[in-house]
Formats: sequence, structure tokens, C-alpha cells
Amino acid sequence: MSDEGVVDFVVVAFRHGGRWRVESVPRRLGNDLDATVTVLRERAGGDGFAFISVDEDFFVALRLAGADTRWLLSDVTAATDWPVARDVLDRLVLPLPDEDDRVQPAGDVTIFADLGVDPMSVAAICDDLDSYPDEMLARIADLAGFGPEFDDVLP
Repeated sequence: MSDEGVVDFVVVAFRHGGRWRVESVPRRLGNDLDATVTVLRERAGGDGFAFISVDEDFFVALRLAGADTRWLLSDVTAATDWPVARDVLDRLVLPLPDEDDRVQPAGDVTIFADLGVDPMSVAAICDDLDSYPDEMLARIADLAGFGPEFDDVLP
């Protein structure tokens, strides 16, 4: 399950000259979180986001905040099947979910709070089992103020 074909897209978002820039980057980065962080740091400098959509099933969001990296996994149960989701849980120092765990986000649900997306909204978006990751991320991007730019780069 670790081939490039299961990564739907990888997108980075950051401010440049006071405006949001959103760019698509190679899908292969979706399976290598360290490489994703490196590319984001090269493009965004000290503050920016990366969004990884996997198999139309779940997403990973990460945020650079200076030297820190903050992580959000939209569905903790994805870690039982997907190496990239397990990698996020490892970075969060969280255990693998049990069989009876329900779909819920893991990590920093405050990741977008300074952009006006409160943690309850992030959790509600992640809990919407009828939405695909691209739809969830589009809602987050819209609430955070870079929805049109995000929509323009989606495959």
C-alpha cells in the first residue's frame, strides 16, 4: 500500500508577499513525511501547511511553525492499514488504535485556529464520513482563507 498510486495529491500552502500561494507537489512525497517537510520548508520558509490525501480515505495535514512541526491525521483508524498514517501516530507518540476505535482525528486539531478554523470545526469536518479527503480539505482551506487557491491546484 505504499506505492505512489494511493496518494491522491500532496499540496503545500503558504503566504508569500502577503498572499496565499498553494502549489501541488509530487505525489510520491505523500509517502515520505520527512521529504514533505523538507519541500514545505524550502517553499514556505518558517510557516506553511502541507496536505496529503490518501486513497480517497483520509488526509494528513502538517504545519511548520518555526522549528516545530504540528500534525493532524483525519482518521486515527487509518493507521491500522496505512504506513503513512502510522508514521504520523509515531510522530505524535500515540498508540495504534484498537479494533473498536471509531473514526476520529488524531493530533493537533488547533492547527488552523489562528486562521479562524476552530478545533470543533476541524473535528466536525474530520468526522463527516460522507466526505472525501479533498472535500474536507477544501472546507478547511475555505474557512482558513485560501479556498480558491486550494481549489485551483486540485487534480
